[in-house]
Amino acid sequence: MRVLAKLIFLGPLLIFFPLTGCVSSGKYQKLEAEHNAAVDQMNVLKDNAEKSKTQISELETLNSQLERQLGKASDDKESMRASITQMKQALKEMSERKRETEKRMAEFRELVRRLQSLTKSGQLTIKIVDGRMVVALPGDVLFRSGSAKLSDAGQSTIQQVTQILKDINSRNFQVEGHTDNVPIKTAQFPSNWELASQRATNVVREMLTAGMPQERISVASFAETRPVASNDTAEGRQLNRRIEIVLVPDMSALPGYDELTKMAEDSKPKEN
Repeated sequence: MRVLAKLIFLGPLLIFFPLTGCVSSGKYQKLEAEHNAAVDQMNVLKDNAEKSKTQISELETLNSQLERQLGKASDDKESMRASITQMKQALKEMSERKRETEKRMAEFRELVRRLQSLTKSGQLTIKIVDGRMVVALPGDVLFRSGSAKLSDAGQSTIQQVTQILKDINSRNFQVEGHTDNVPIKTAQFPSNWELASQRATNVVREMLTAGMPQERISVASFAETRPVASNDTAEGRQLNRRIEIVLVPDMSALPGYDELTKMAEDSKPKEN
């Protein structure tokens, strides 16, 4: 009876423990499944993080490219602005040159018109030399051979020319003496330089007498250095013996004059 009682007591325990073991195994499997799911989710998150990292790197690269492009666009904009400024300045200077050219052409036409009677009579010619208007008077009309004294006809011609030239406002004049290449050697004129200089000086004196303001006129001698024809013929030498009255350009009216003036001022030595 005692043995039977023990068996009866132990029976429920034997039944209980196997059942308890089965429940623990199910929980383990559930936990393992949850663990595996968590690991899978972690791997997914890790993959997503790697993808995000790659995307961030790509976005940073793209951002750097955009910043460089933006900087280049800004540089291009500044370069374009500078080009536009230069173009405007060039157009301004071109317009100023056009106005100056038109002004010179108007002066030239007016000068030709007013000196027409003298040009038709052969007492002078009007031409453009190196962009300057020049009134050329034959030396043989103004002077005797080897002399610097104006003839009566020469004085009359110079007076008529002066009355016209002095009315051209804001213009200065340079009277230039030219000779042929035939040497001269006298006590008064050791060479053609002195002859050309004295002839030009006497023309200036006649112009002053005719009313030309002295501050508007100057003298230069070129002797035989600037021929307009061959000195091999008598006709050529005759053309080379001449007086030229040059209308000096007004430099202040030329484009870039202010800039040149500033450069000249800046080049001066600084005072201590």
